[in-house]
Amino acid sequence: MVGQAGMAEGNQWDAPRQGRGFAIATLFGRFQLRSSDGREVVISNRRARALLAMLCLARDEAIDRDFLSKLLWAGRFEAHAKASLRQCLLDLGKLLASCGNDILDVSRTSVALQPGSIATELDTLEAALSRADFTTATAQMAAIGTKPILDQMEFGDGFSHWLARYSAAAEQRLRDAVEQALAQLEHAGHSKTQGQLASAWSLRNQRVLAPATTSEMAARTRIAVLPFQSVGASDSQDYFADGFVDELITTLGQVPQLLVAGRTSSFHFRGSDLASPAIAEELRVAHLVEGSVQRQGDRIRIFVRLIDGATGFEGWGHRYDGSLDDIFALQEAIAQAVTAALAEQLGLIIDEPSARTMTRSKAAYDLYLQGRALGARIFGEGVLDNAIHFLEQALAIDPLFAEAWVELAEAHHNVATYTQCPDRNAAAQRMAECARKAIALAPQLGYPYALLGTYEWTQNNIVGALDFAFEAYRCQPSHPGVAMRVGQFLLYCGRTGDSVRYVKAALDQDPVDPRKYVLLWAVHFGRGELDDALKAAQRVADLGWPSIYLALTSAALGNNDLAIEQYQLSKRLVNSVILPPVGSGTISDEAMDAYWLIGAKGICGGQEADRQSYGQVLQMMYATLHDKADMAICSPAIFTGNGEMVFKTFGHHLTPANITGLLVLWADVDPIRRVWQHPEFIPFAQRIGMAAAWDKYGWPDLLPPPSNRAPA
Repeated sequence: MVGQAGMAEGNQWDAPRQGRGFAIATLFGRFQLRSSDGREVVISNRRARALLAMLCLARDEAIDRDFLSKLLWAGRFEAHAKASLRQCLLDLGKLLASCGNDILDVSRTSVALQPGSIATELDTLEAALSRADFTTATAQMAAIGTKPILDQMEFGDGFSHWLARYSAAAEQRLRDAVEQALAQLEHAGHSKTQGQLASAWSLRNQRVLAPATTSEMAARTRIAVLPFQSVGASDSQDYFADGFVDELITTLGQVPQLLVAGRTSSFHFRGSDLASPAIAEELRVAHLVEGSVQRQGDRIRIFVRLIDGATGFEGWGHRYDGSLDDIFALQEAIAQAVTAALAEQLGLIIDEPSARTMTRSKAAYDLYLQGRALGARIFGEGVLDNAIHFLEQALAIDPLFAEAWVELAEAHHNVATYTQCPDRNAAAQRMAECARKAIALAPQLGYPYALLGTYEWTQNNIVGALDFAFEAYRCQPSHPGVAMRVGQFLLYCGRTGDSVRYVKAALDQDPVDPRKYVLLWAVHFGRGELDDALKAAQRVADLGWPSIYLALTSAALGNNDLAIEQYQLSKRLVNSVILPPVGSGTISDEAMDAYWLIGAKGICGGQEADRQSYGQVLQMMYATLHDKADMAICSPAIFTGNGEMVFKTFGHHLTPANITGLLVLWADVDPIRRVWQHPEFIPFAQRIGMAAAWDKYGWPDLLPPPSNRAPA
């Protein structure tokens, strides 16, 4: 265990000055106790070990004996549980006598530690921070790393709840102490020491659910892995190089001191003519990883270069040779070499990453790479169907391939969201089945929980959707798609203020993804920050997504004629990013032009008569379309403040596609505000499960608790 040698020698873990003869306990990771001479005190009884660990974590608090007996001997008769506790305390007292002093303070009603009898590494770390010994604090912080408090200690739900509460309190104390130290160092101008402490703290901070603060983000080294060139292969073989880069991004993303640009942003620059410094500036990174992959049968040759983003100069490069049989070891070696090169150049403490060993089947892995490469494209004739085909083939070979289940779940999600899918909720159900398979095989993966959250929206279980989203973030906070989902779900519920940090975290990790700029636009638009909303919407359009958001913002600013023009520009994306509703049939160019003009005037013209005309079109579409809750009806109903149509369509059913329309709902601009100010809005929110989410996660920013809420 990291740091044990230092503890035994008595130099790295300097205990608080409370006298001699104290024992030393390890709270981070597996609980251990050592006597003052460094000898481990082996506590074989697991309940005795848990009892002592609880006392160490509770610090100077006494714990009620009745509480302990019920917690550690849950399910036993009361008399039996109390007798077991008495015997446990006797045995533990005898064992601890070997440490050379009295440790337990046992009364008839409670148990506590004798003051100063045990020092934990948390105590010594806080002491180092309080006396401004930042060199020692940095070393200790790096030693505890990402180890959870009292890892692998389980005694049922009651114990888990107690541990969660006291662990959170300990983490908060540590966070407060570190942030105070970082502020002190910044004020004193000690930037190097500040950077080293912030780098070490980022290890621990990975375990905190909330996104990192701006100062902590700034302390992380930003890098991007650009698409590798596929040497000597046809275009059909690019998937292998792309898959290798995908895994390298994932592996490097596990390192807490690094902020790695997401795949969407990195792959935006495939084949770009921009120079390296310009790409680095667009991606907001300090370093770029470039390279090439040459594959001949099972043999692989990979060249990797680390590029300084400011100058474009190569700082490090290496060639690696291997085979498909050791592909995961090869990925791990390259990721570790990149982090080692960065650590050397920057003088920072950086963890070594470990690559995932996903499957032992070369055939399954090759099919998985093909499926993932196709699925990442999202748009295109037959792209997602082919992706699903390859992924299902991979899983037929290796049904325990968790990552393939995740990609298959994502592919079904994209079918339900971005295609002319005749039954979106059936596709969502398949997505949920695949996500559950992935979680059963690899519960540490966060993204499948986020996909399950999307499914729960379709079941009107919005509380469950948010629960899954936050669980996803707990498991995988460095995944930009996970942060995006948390921010998205909060925006759907009107919790705009709470969403901001997650939206910005997602965008910080993936700064060239139009979907994340849509969320940023929704944040600014919902808060009435229209100038900032206009900039975000322009970025969405520049990246090739609909200019509808630009039009809505221009209309809110009173520039109605411009807004009508901007709205109609999205017509160019029909049959690519925007697909006609299922069953709408072939539409002539003249009819398409007329439809878009009516929509543009109804949404952006500012005239009630135009809204009414467009409302009649929506009524006709509702009566004739296969899907009564199609996005082509739902979103314009919100845009035009048509509450009755909103309640009918979203009330008909929620789908992975139409819930995205809820991003626009929470804006205090006319006519959108008419929807959430409508007297039937609260009963509608109750029917679809949104009001239940407000009860748990807080009322919408724009709404005080209303008086017209219907009885539950």
